[in-house]
Amino acid sequence: MVIYSIKSYLSLSLPRVYMKVLFVHAKSKADILPILKKVKISGRIGLVSNIQHLHKLEEAKKFLGEKAIVGGQILGCDVSSALRIKDKVDSYLYIGTGKFHPIGVALKTGKPVYIANPLTNEFSKVEEEQIEQMRKETKGKYLKFLYAKKVGILLSIKPGQFHPKQYLDLNKKLDIAERIRKKYKKETYIFVFNTLNYNELNNFPDIECWINTACPRIEYKNIIYVGDINLQENEHKA
Repeated sequence: MVIYSIKSYLSLSLPRVYMKVLFVHAKSKADILPILKKVKISGRIGLVSNIQHLHKLEEAKKFLGEKAIVGGQILGCDVSSALRIKDKVDSYLYIGTGKFHPIGVALKTGKPVYIANPLTNEFSKVEEEQIEQMRKETKGKYLKFLYAKKVGILLSIKPGQFHPKQYLDLNKKLDIAERIRKKYKKETYIFVFNTLNYNELNNFPDIECWINTACPRIEYKNIIYVGDINLQENEHKA
């Protein structure tokens, strides 16, 4: 893990040498019709999925009829395809496995989200208790961030995660580290890594809060995802 101060980060130019990677789009062959027959949702439905079942959305729309609207692929950190159709639907149906992605949709849209798992053939709903628990955890981490004097910003250099200028504030001029330093009057340090080892964070006891700018699945007791800071700021403004 490499440490950068805010001053050196602003002129950051890291050499990136990667081995060649072959990305294979692994499409699920699971039949979605059995699970779709269990779907009981009234009103307009927004269809979203992970990449493994993305090619099945049109089939789902055909089965569910005119009340279904295709949103597209979602990730835990990017539910823009769901937000794009927010005003056109009353709820969402996530076709896929796991709850990480659909919970993200529920948090960002504030609308009911249902899960159709074609592998287990289970139809369920993202419970309000799950959403509320995540809200509480995020609020707790946000409060730790507000009270912290020194914060470490985790910057991944993995392919697809290296976007040092992506995390901008509303005026599109300051990056996340500079914004936090100026707006919150905190000491900011950039920690560059490829594969994060949580044990290494213990080597920096002065860092009171960590800000994750990589995958939101990176979770630890005092790590807050950068998108959650923006979310909390917007909620306080509302």
